[in-house]
Amino acid sequence: MTRATTETLLRKRIKRHVIGRKRQFFAATAPGLETICREELKVLLPSGTPMAIVESGVEFKGRLHDCYLANLNIRTANRLLMRIESFHAANFRKLEKNLTAVPWELFILPGTPTHIRVTSRHSRLYHKDAVAGRVQASIAFRFAQNEFSGEATPEPTVTQQIFVRLSDNRVTLSIDSSGDLLHKRGIKPRAAKAPIREILAAAALILSGYTGTEPLVDPMCGSGTFAIEAALIAQKIPPGRFRDFAFMEWPSFQPKRWQHMKQATEKKIVRTNTPFIFASDLDDRAACELEDSVTQHDMSGIVAVSTRDFFDLSPTELTNRPGLVTLNPPFGRRLGSRRESEALFLSVCERLKKEYKGWKFVLISLNPRLAGMVPFRSTTHLLPHGGLKVALMTGRIPDKK
Repeated sequence: MTRATTETLLRKRIKRHVIGRKRQFFAATAPGLETICREELKVLLPSGTPMAIVESGVEFKGRLHDCYLANLNIRTANRLLMRIESFHAANFRKLEKNLTAVPWELFILPGTPTHIRVTSRHSRLYHKDAVAGRVQASIAFRFAQNEFSGEATPEPTVTQQIFVRLSDNRVTLSIDSSGDLLHKRGIKPRAAKAPIREILAAAALILSGYTGTEPLVDPMCGSGTFAIEAALIAQKIPPGRFRDFAFMEWPSFQPKRWQHMKQATEKKIVRTNTPFIFASDLDDRAACELEDSVTQHDMSGIVAVSTRDFFDLSPTELTNRPGLVTLNPPFGRRLGSRRESEALFLSVCERLKKEYKGWKFVLISLNPRLAGMVPFRSTTHLLPHGGLKVALMTGRIPDKK
């Protein structure tokens, strides 16, 4: 069989097994955000798409087009995995036998570096490095035994991540379609000293009922995560618009379909020249870097950045109608002691009570105990952040004394 024939047959197999058929996908998210992630996917994907909440994420069945769509638009997921194979293996002999049948050429380009990530629970195959070695060897063997490319391929720029999950002696192989974690929007050049991740900020905005039409004040903005996420929502800009994804270097990647999808989202973007998202911080450097990012990504028409002290700022200076105020106050080492950070938190609450009457709020604290000290009614969500549990509080500040 000639190389040209082999290449043609491979393209047909990719079209039939990867592009043309529905596959299982897994949107991984932080514990506690699964329901929000599912609701996002319900809006994004075709009506009736089968999906279910599972541990730390949402599983759904769809086509490759849906994988592109979810990566581009999802706000509250960490990454999106595509299932490759699933089989039973209680020993290495069975594992190796099943791995020899995995058609890696349908999912990985020749010469692509791979990183194998293994998790094992209630499985006799508990030696993660040994499992990873077998998977890596099966990929190398598959390409060594067969010539799947008849023409030179570009030097890969992405290391493809293969996830191997072993649970009750069942092996599930998946490939990461996202690459960098999805919270990396490709907008901010530098993180602040105590950054809030974009998926947590997006979830907070959703939980607060933010619609993208009301004013938003982010008066301790740091690197501006809340302000940027709000601007993306208000302008209907997909969070993945400014970055690349691992699926762009899959054998199945369809550049024309991807460009058509991106162009369709561009038509929905809403532009404004009247800022109603206001971000400020005492740190002049942080404010300047945020302003640069906002200008570079064409958001200066909606986001106004300034160097201000929260305690000297009144929202009436910025807008004549109530909206949403978002705060992630400094804590711990940033202030020197827990007592000082608690005192600051309580001062923030008092300032909100005095100046932001009638405003909705998002308030974050690394000390969940402080949630009980908020002087107005709030709903508390305990969510993971940097290996810790944070209290995410949402509600509305009373408009009467």
